Amino acid sequence: MTDPRVVVVGGGLGGLAAAARLAATGSPVTLLEQADRVGGKLGTVELGGFRFDTGPSLVTMPAVFERLFADTGAPLHDVLDLRRLDVAARYRFDDGVELDLPGERPEIAPAMDAALGDGAGAQWEAFLRHAERVWDVTHEHFLESPVSPGGLARLSLRVRDLFAVAPWRSLRGAGARHLRDPRLGLLLDRYATYSGSDPRRAPAALAVVPYVEQQFGSWYVPGGLRRLAEVVADRCRALGVTLRTGERVTSIDTAGGRVRGVRLGSGEGVPADVVVANADAATVYGPGGLLPHPPSARRLARTTPSSSGFVLLLGLDGRDPGTPHHRVLFPPSRAAYDAEFDAYRGAEPPTAPAVYVHAPDDPALRPDDDSEAWFVLVTAPRHDPGGGVDWDAPGLAERYAERILALMAERGVDVRHRIRHCAVRTPADLERETLSPGGSIYGTSSDGALAAFLRPANRSPVDGLYLVGGSAHPGGGLPLVTLSAEITARLVRERNSRL
Repeated sequence: MTDPRVVVVGGGLGGLAAAARLAATGSPVTLLEQADRVGGKLGTVELGGFRFDTGPSLVTMPAVFERLFADTGAPLHDVLDLRRLDVAARYRFDDGVELDLPGERPEIAPAMDAALGDGAGAQWEAFLRHAERVWDVTHEHFLESPVSPGGLARLSLRVRDLFAVAPWRSLRGAGARHLRDPRLGLLLDRYATYSGSDPRRAPAALAVVPYVEQQFGSWYVPGGLRRLAEVVADRCRALGVTLRTGERVTSIDTAGGRVRGVRLGSGEGVPADVVVANADAATVYGPGGLLPHPPSARRLARTTPSSSGFVLLLGLDGRDPGTPHHRVLFPPSRAAYDAEFDAYRGAEPPTAPAVYVHAPDDPALRPDDDSEAWFVLVTAPRHDPGGGVDWDAPGLAERYAERILALMAERGVDVRHRIRHCAVRTPADLERETLSPGGSIYGTSSDGALAAFLRPANRSPVDGLYLVGGSAHPGGGLPLVTLSAEITARLVRERNSRL
């Protein structure tokens, strides 16, 4: 039979990857993106000769991207230079101790012993062995497969697997079984924020996050991670995908329980047999969303949006050679960190959050050899003028930027005298640019034991409609949204084979 006409709504990495995979099977694919360029949260800003990534700053699970390119044409290494970092990150604790976490797992325990004291490495390695078991149980049958009640039932019948995943336990609770050094507890808490979650509520299964980073490496793309979106877009073009930017989809048309296409803001209708929505699930299923009669609104209401982020883009005079690409400046205690997590749900930004600094030594990002570009991020509440933080309130962003710079100085990283250029990006800016509700970075959070199973499935109850991206299964982050596209493309092929 004729290959189905596919429309992909949204040109983030998940949408681009889905478009490439479906085009590689012979389907005619049109991708519609509301912004003036594709890439979604993999954005860039240029300021006074500096160039900044404004989204993800780290690549993990490189095999996911290698598989995408191998399945759709020439291999990844032909089009993109991925470089493994010798030091994954430098972590600075309140006692002044700094831990340079090696990028190779065998080197991690000795480095922890040297920085934190004898025994720290053994504690962390014991936790990683537990995390490896969770990975073995979940990655094939959950992360790389459609979520289903049957899969959950099969897991529950395998008692050893069930106890490894421990759905009744939080990530922090899982860590407490192995980590006695409170600094290691802070380090583990940090990994919950990679999905916009709270370690007190995030499931123990998130132990796989530090495991995959430390087992498979932390990677950087010279020229910035925006390059990843560009090469996937190039692959789409090579496969015949029609990429249309500046085209906002206002509705998904359905009839008889099936999708029939989409409608644009201009009034144009684009017919389709399959629609892949690379949009937040709330945009698809929520009130006033793309579907006039959404079938999944009740399930969606049970999910928790992820946190957002407050960003400073700093063009600095001078260089700090030898500093790792990634740094985290921790708050003074776990109680202070908890106050940050509590603030996600409040009406004020946290006063003393952990500060993340991405400062790659990359000539492509700076105007001269006596400067460097820093991306500074703190996790922040979503933009919610009606019931939370209104990030557009006069003066709020400027005051908070000054607070973060002062906080960095208190933690030993004072760059205020070096600032040549500074730009502020708030959750409200992210919402406007990406249409992510409230500026949620990861779509839905992983808070709660059932969060992974409440997250909208890739296959919608509407025949021919599919979801990819951070708010759909298996979750947010570069490798997971790329897996989301892989799962979705497989589901579309299975559907087509039955017709």
